[in-house]
Amino acid sequence: MNTSALNIPPIAVNNLKVALKAQFSDPVLRLRATMLWGTRGVGKSSVIHQIASEAQVPLIDLRLTTIEPVDLRGALFADDTLKKTVWFPPEFLPTDEQAEGILFLDELTAADQRLQTSAYSLILDRRVGNYKLPEGWMIIAAGNAASHGAISYDMGTALADRLFHFNVQSTIDAFLSYAMSKNLAPEVMAFLQVRPDKLDDTSQQLQQDYLTGASPRGWEDVSNVLQSGLEERQKQWFIQARIGAANAAEFLAAIQDLQAGSNVIALLDAPAGEATASLLPRSLDALYGLVYALASAASQVQRINRIIEIVEQFSDMPGNLPTQESQTLAMELILKKTLEIGAEDQLLNSPAWIRYSGSQANA
Repeated sequence: MNTSALNIPPIAVNNLKVALKAQFSDPVLRLRATMLWGTRGVGKSSVIHQIASEAQVPLIDLRLTTIEPVDLRGALFADDTLKKTVWFPPEFLPTDEQAEGILFLDELTAADQRLQTSAYSLILDRRVGNYKLPEGWMIIAAGNAASHGAISYDMGTALADRLFHFNVQSTIDAFLSYAMSKNLAPEVMAFLQVRPDKLDDTSQQLQQDYLTGASPRGWEDVSNVLQSGLEERQKQWFIQARIGAANAAEFLAAIQDLQAGSNVIALLDAPAGEATASLLPRSLDALYGLVYALASAASQVQRINRIIEIVEQFSDMPGNLPTQESQTLAMELILKKTLEIGAEDQLLNSPAWIRYSGSQANA
């Protein structure tokens, strides 16, 4: 199945989370299974885990490519009392004692077609063999279309007609919000702020018949590499191994510009005024690198006032840079970070924030 055959508009992964939470909260809509279509690494499974965690309900995550048909249908045994053969359901399926939860059938379209038959029975009738899924449980399936470059078997219209379908796509805003919450490397966030087209290059990867390419999951791995204790040369090897040679070359070049253009540690230690102005970046990559580095540093409560002082002086940078936009972005990210760690009082009461707020009010 290709993406155009889905006949549905794309939905950003953050909006998908809102939609699925609403579905789970409605006892009637919860009974209808949902199918998520999207490229690898777009965040489908991550969203499901977040929903279950926030709703405080159990999640059963079944990777259908790793189990056999009998694993889902259960085992056939002879019941001497009934004088019949009966199906014993698998232990991982929820029981009536578990009133609510989410059953996640991942990699549905790539599973063995015999296994899909059992999965379809669970999706269509909420039962398999003699087993019946408790009413409080919602079934969510996920998979790739053939055009996503993955192994995929076509879904028949009879099954498709029994599902809600979402065409999930990555967006830079959703990824950057996730990246900030997970404290990903500022270099990754800065690069993608400037080059959002590099967040997911699946289409170009398929056109060029490359095995490796960039994806949201891949960039998270790149962040882990940057934050590891590996030597610089080793980091380069692993970044190339994760997102491909061309993407890695462009990213590593941007990091060099970023590191050469701004020294966050020196800025934090410098006095306000001319000393700070002399250390401010002169290139776009370095500017956004500084923005995300300062936002990450806001988790250090004692540095909040100094961080705001630095952002105040963005106006001292060259006029060819988007100083006002980057200043606004930095303040939004810093505020969000302080809210996450419960340090909003320290921010709102800092002299630098009070000055900045007053200047914005008078603008």
